Amino acid sequence: MEQLFWLPIHADLGKAIGEARQETDPAKCLNALANLAGYRRDFTLTNRLDRTAGKLIADLVAKDACKTAGLTPLRVAILSSHTVDHLLPALRVAGLHRRLAISVHVASYGMYRQALLMEDPEMAAFAPQLVVLALDARDAPLQLPLESAEEDVAAAVQDKVAELRKLWFAAKKRYAAQVVQQTLVPLDSPVFGSFEALVPAAPYAVIERLNTAIREAARQDGVLLLDLAWQAAQGCYGKGVGDPVRWHQAKQLVSPHLAPLYGDQLARVAAAAAGLSRKCLVLDLDNTLWGGVIGDDGVEGIYLGPGTPSGEAFLAFQQYVTLLAKRGIILAVCSKNDMAVADAAFKHPDMLLKRADIAAFVANWEDKASNLRRIALMLDIGLDSLVFVDDNPAERDIVRRELPEVEVPELPEDVSDYPACLAAAGYFETISFTSDDAARSRSYASNAERKASLSQTADIEGYLRGLDMTLTATLVGPAELPRTTQLINKTNQFNLTTKRYSEAEVARLAEDPSALVLAVRLRDKFGDNGLISVVLARPDASVEPDELLIDSWLMSCRVLGRQVEQAVLEVVVARAAEAGWSALVGEYRPTARNSMVAEHYARLGFVNRSAPKGAESNSVFWRYNLGAAPNGTHFIKVENP
Repeated sequence: MEQLFWLPIHADLGKAIGEARQETDPAKCLNALANLAGYRRDFTLTNRLDRTAGKLIADLVAKDACKTAGLTPLRVAILSSHTVDHLLPALRVAGLHRRLAISVHVASYGMYRQALLMEDPEMAAFAPQLVVLALDARDAPLQLPLESAEEDVAAAVQDKVAELRKLWFAAKKRYAAQVVQQTLVPLDSPVFGSFEALVPAAPYAVIERLNTAIREAARQDGVLLLDLAWQAAQGCYGKGVGDPVRWHQAKQLVSPHLAPLYGDQLARVAAAAAGLSRKCLVLDLDNTLWGGVIGDDGVEGIYLGPGTPSGEAFLAFQQYVTLLAKRGIILAVCSKNDMAVADAAFKHPDMLLKRADIAAFVANWEDKASNLRRIALMLDIGLDSLVFVDDNPAERDIVRRELPEVEVPELPEDVSDYPACLAAAGYFETISFTSDDAARSRSYASNAERKASLSQTADIEGYLRGLDMTLTATLVGPAELPRTTQLINKTNQFNLTTKRYSEAEVARLAEDPSALVLAVRLRDKFGDNGLISVVLARPDASVEPDELLIDSWLMSCRVLGRQVEQAVLEVVVARAAEAGWSALVGEYRPTARNSMVAEHYARLGFVNRSAPKGAESNSVFWRYNLGAAPNGTHFIKVENP
């Protein structure tokens, strides 16, 4: 299987890289290289991209200018038991494709324990945000005789996993970093053939048991996985991750020619941790969700459902899309069709996807790039949240050219392979899965109903009263931690400072009795909107001792225009006053995406104040006296204020 097969093929990528490198403006050059990173590439072309991009990224990081280039900086420490240097260019290039400026620190070969359990000045200076434990099956193998009993193998596996958990704990405590554990890939040939799994101490059986125990421990400890073993078992790495010759010559677990795939798989986990995964799957209709053209063939004439291989294949693709929706991916439709005709297809008896599953449905005869912009506006998300699936190569090519922010997978010829293509591309990698995620797709669809209701009324107050909204604010605990961290790292527009924090950092702040870390939920007559806002407030040496600094305040754009801000401030004021604070200090850090909240604090009655010493030069600070009268009203019932 060709690696990165979902990426389009460039007519002459080598020449394009050469032309991009001639660009004298560093920002334009890096942007061009980022776009070229989205094409299918091998080890050599990936390294050519990195030779220029790596230097430009390093310059941006040194100047603290990543955000001005539209990139999110991320410091990744790789602690390995094998050689990884040949994989770093692929990681940086794959990260750049996802708008990540990745800086990498590689600990000394095999010294991963020392890097975490002892003082390591280089690691401390690097201050990793992500720690990747890239271990292999030959590192400190379990020394078990083949005839070992089941209980002896189980005990040895538990001891090994307990050691890993100590390392995870050390990484979180020492660096407040998100940990990524690489699972173990079997390197030795089976000894017993098909009987291998029935012998507790057989090499394959031990590795499989270790990986199962690692996955369970990671789930309990909030550690992410780079599940290399699973990827290899699915055939993503063809004949295998590594080459025995390379292993014996250079201790390379992953062969150089597979570096682009490895880099992409690690970069997508890093992007998910940074909140840069895609959110919405936009679907074409004819010959994508069903076989045939609904306008010509009619509802009865399209291929969908049991009875024909083609119909079953389209149904299988709909089943995969439905599962994506159930895990929180927003669904949208972008089709060249008459709306009534497109709508009618959803009445087909074998149509698995329902009209109510689609949060944004656009069917007309305009160009698809314009309609994708319309869908992003309808859903209040950026174009860089969209993945567009269309069977037509010409439409895919146009959208790539017009909207480079949108991911457009190069689909295989047969729809039977569409699910595998989408899964392999990893657009929707995540770092958590909560009940809020499961309800998200329906929540966006409900939001469309709210907008439709709003468009039919001239009485805004009456509309807001009629929503029957109830807001619940709770201190962040273990149950709220995954979704809270997810929201912190993915919210861009209604985000006052756009600071990003790992789960370990949020947990550390939530456990601080002097801090106020709130998770806010909202429900209304259309349903539960889930966890929609987060406030992180803490004392800070840069402000007065009786002032509480609002470090972060962010909110989902799904609840904009509903006076939620006033209700949240009411909660924050009550809790801060109860804790003995005299005033709140709010900070606004402008970015390319958060101009909508530039006057947030002013609208809530905060007054402008001077910036504390050491603040970012473009930050604006505001102060709110807790004794001041509330500014503005709202029609939200507040629980647990």
